[in-house]
Amino acid sequence: MKRILLIAAIVLAGTTVNAQEFEKMDKSTMDRAYFPPKSAHDRIFEKDAAKKAALTPQIRVTYSRPAKKGRVVFGELLKFGQPWRVGANESTEILFMNDVKFAGKDIKAGRYTIIIIPTEKEWTLKLNTDLDGWGNYGYEPSLDIASLSVPITKSDKEIENLSIALYEASENTVHLKIGWDTTVAEFPITIK
Repeated sequence: MKRILLIAAIVLAGTTVNAQEFEKMDKSTMDRAYFPPKSAHDRIFEKDAAKKAALTPQIRVTYSRPAKKGRVVFGELLKFGQPWRVGANESTEILFMNDVKFAGKDIKAGRYTIIIIPTEKEWTLKLNTDLDGWGNYGYEPSLDIASLSVPITKSDKEIENLSIALYEASENTVHLKIGWDTTVAEFPITIK
C-alpha cells in the first residue's frame, strides 16, 4: 500500500511540474535605457567611490522593442496624429530618480508613462501619470502632466528595432533620443 501511495505521489508531482509552462518569448523584447548610459552595469564594477557615485542611475526608460520587418512604420503602422505607446506591449515608462524639468515644468521624481503623437514633421511627447497600462488602451489625456513637441530628423541608416537612448547633450541637459525606421526625435530633460 505504501508503495502504491509513493508511486501515485510521484506521478502527481510530475504532472504538476509539467503543467507549469513558461511563457513563449515575446517578439518585441523588453529593454531599458539609463542615464548615465550603462550606469546600472558599470557602477557595480567601479572601485573608486567618487566614480561609483557618478554612475548612480538618474533616469531609466523601460520599453519593448518592436521590429520594422519591412513595414512602413510612420503614417501606416503608426497613424499620424494618433497616440502611440512608444514600443509594443506594455506602455513605455520613464523613471526619474530625482526631480527634473521637462517642457518648462518641474517634474517630481517618480514613474511616468510616455506617449508620443507622431506627425510627418514633429513628435509630441506627453508625460502621463497613468501607470502599468497596456498600449494606448488606457491612455487618458487628462492625466498628462507635461507635453513637448520637437522636430524629427532622418537617420542615414534604417533602425530595424525601436531604440531609445539617454545621453548628456550639455551640462545638466539629458536628451531622450527615440529612433525607429529612419525617424529620430530628441527630447531635452533638465537634471536639477
